[in-house]
Amino acid sequence: MGEQERMVEAILFAAAEPVSLRELAARMPHGSDPAEALVHLRKRYEGRGVTLKRIGDAWTMRTAPDLGFLMQRETVETRKLSRAAIETLAIIAYHQPVTRAEIEEIRGVSVSRGTVDQLLEMEWIRFGRRKMTPGRPVTFVVTEGFLDHFGLESARDLPGLKELRAAGLLENRPPPGAGLPGPEEAPEPEETKGQSELFED
Repeated sequence: MGEQERMVEAILFAAAEPVSLRELAARMPHGSDPAEALVHLRKRYEGRGVTLKRIGDAWTMRTAPDLGFLMQRETVETRKLSRAAIETLAIIAYHQPVTRAEIEEIRGVSVSRGTVDQLLEMEWIRFGRRKMTPGRPVTFVVTEGFLDHFGLESARDLPGLKELRAAGLLENRPPPGAGLPGPEEAPEPEETKGQSELFED
């Protein structure tokens, strides 16, 4: 197991993107158990300057959160998200998988193609399964890149209403229907019971 830990450590250290368990298993010798190696390795890195972090179904090495200030440097921000893009991204994150029509229904206004294209270009959203309804509309879901950027293990880790209000991102008394559900209220990102017949791969 010690040698397997070293293998996993080497792969994650050299990888530019989070690496899935399947990819780890494919790279390691037959019979290896990368999942168990990750458990031991994660404990070994507790309290160190670098930690093992799970992003969706993949794993990566990251600077310890409390040491992030050491890595800060001035950068030029070349692109800001518009209010429409932020609202669209939030709706997708909390309601995925969601169609364009459903996004427009929640926002109350139409969603421009440019807004969706920008989020796709940033690789924060991607196309999901088609909904098995008339017209078979495509759905949108957030990507692991989105989760990685915001330090989330899964969409369930998105802040709820209380956290958003505490951070000053929502008014204390939002207008009816304008609040975003918290993870405990949001639909599961994966298929829920009775939903499978509405989608196709």
